[in-house]
Amino acid sequence: MNGVIVSGRHRIGKVFRFEAAHFLPDLPEGHQCARMHGHSYAVEFVLIGNRLVEPGFVTDFGDLAPVKKLIDSTLDHRVLNDVLPVAPTSENLAAWLAAWFVEHVEPSLPGRLASVRVSETASSWAEFALEER
Repeated sequence: MNGVIVSGRHRIGKVFRFEAAHFLPDLPEGHQCARMHGHSYAVEFVLIGNRLVEPGFVTDFGDLAPVKKLIDSTLDHRVLNDVLPVAPTSENLAAWLAAWFVEHVEPSLPGRLASVRVSETASSWAEFALEER
């Protein structure tokens, strides 16, 4: 080391995958997304930490198991219109997952949720970024 001091925060991410269908009935007639269709979703949770906990983690990835349980029991191989309290857009799904995480998982973790990114396809995504907390 050359004695340079840097400051910042660590970030970690964990991706979960699931298959689901949805439709967006409020779109104009003829819009392809107004019809029932499916996606292979990828959802990435990004956590931040100002300090690391032993043995050098922001959060142990194993402590994110409740997210997998929620996805498997609530979202996987479902029609999202039937299980979400909001229109099943990627933007709304990201915000819904972030709120659920902050309420149900984050209180027991040393890291804090920074964002949730939902991808419906390999080339498109929507992200909900939490305000600085």
